Amino acid sequence: MTEDNERRARPRRRVLKAAKIIFNDQKSVIDCVVRNETENGARLKVGGTTGIPDEFSLKIMEAPARRCRTIWRSAYELGVAFVE
Repeated sequence: MTEDNERRARPRRRVLKAAKIIFNDQKSVIDCVVRNETENGARLKVGGTTGIPDEFSLKIMEAPARRCRTIWRSAYELGVAFVE
C-alpha cells in the first residue's frame, strides 16, 4: 500500500520508532519498526508476517502496550488498528 493510495479519513504521520509485537500470553515477542501512525492505527515493518496473529499487543518504545487488530498484511508489513 502506498501513500498515493490513501483511503484513510486522517493521514498518518511518518515515524521511525522501535516497537515489539507481543502475543501468546506475552511468551512471544517480535521486534518491529513503526513506519507511520495515527491515534487509530499504524503501519509496522517486520522481518516477516508469517506467524503473527491477527490480534496482539504492540509496545512502542516507552509507551504502554496497546491492543491491535491486523487490517492488512504483506510479506514484510502490517497495517493495524488500535483496539480500545
